[in-house]
Amino acid sequence: MARTWTAPSLAGARAGAGDRRITIEADDDPRDLTFRPAGPASAATLTAEQVEQFNAQGYLGGLRVIDGADLDGLRAYIDGLVTAVVSAPDRRNSYSIINYQLVCRGLYDLARTPAILDCVADVIGPDIVCWNTHVFSKPPRDAMAVPFHQDGVYWPLTPARTVTVWLAVDDADEGNAAMRFVAGSHRFGPIPHEEKALDGTRTLKHQALDPERYGPVRTNELAAGEMSLHSDLLLHGSPPNGSDRRRAAVTLRYAAAEVAALPGAEWYLGPAVHCRGVVPDRWPDRRRPTSEHPELMAHVWGDVDGVPRDEA
Repeated sequence: MARTWTAPSLAGARAGAGDRRITIEADDDPRDLTFRPAGPASAATLTAEQVEQFNAQGYLGGLRVIDGADLDGLRAYIDGLVTAVVSAPDRRNSYSIINYQLVCRGLYDLARTPAILDCVADVIGPDIVCWNTHVFSKPPRDAMAVPFHQDGVYWPLTPARTVTVWLAVDDADEGNAAMRFVAGSHRFGPIPHEEKALDGTRTLKHQALDPERYGPVRTNELAAGEMSLHSDLLLHGSPPNGSDRRRAAVTLRYAAAEVAALPGAEWYLGPAVHCRGVVPDRWPDRRRPTSEHPELMAHVWGDVDGVPRDEA
């Protein structure tokens, strides 16, 4: 039986005439959703063993990219950004900070950090575009889980060659709901998902069926300033944060420049920033913001932050 996936815009569709969507029938899916291993021999920053681990497990963690005063500055910046968003008189919450590289210079600059890009290049190649950023800030005693899911299944992009950087702003461990990976699940292609209501217990409507059958579940424990890399086909999620500690992170999604949107979904590429190498014109190259203006994204909320999208 055919399944239909709907990919909402994450770039501010509500500023126009409503959400832009593309529907993909599972029985006639034109996307290439197969994992393409990276070449260990060509790695320049990661070791060959680290690249082989990424190929086998679908993720690689414990990569130190920010430290000392730079880490203090990043945490202060994210603290201020989260506070500005959650205190604003609108429907955004601490999971709604999506694609703010369009209006916030700090996130734009973070996406172009050389130490991050050096690692990304070793798994997707030298021609790199950042097309999405998302600040995840799980407050203390937060009831919302991120269900296990595959990102690439819900993106109208092909081939599946996006790698997500998960950069820890706070220490992330088992106690404060660190992200969890289903190791090796990226090798199974698209995995069946089901839809669930956004009832205050989850950030996403879609979740994978029986995720544990695809591999062992591993906790992605990171110290602040460390990052992990994971494939767009890897099952991942996180439980509610029952601790008294916040768990904040920034996700940066980088695609190999060969990736394209499906016909009719070209708007999905809209938030892109060219980061390295040769990137074709189908990818926009957003200008560096002049300063910090999170208030300009007040209309961006819903579906991926646990808030039901208003269909009216």
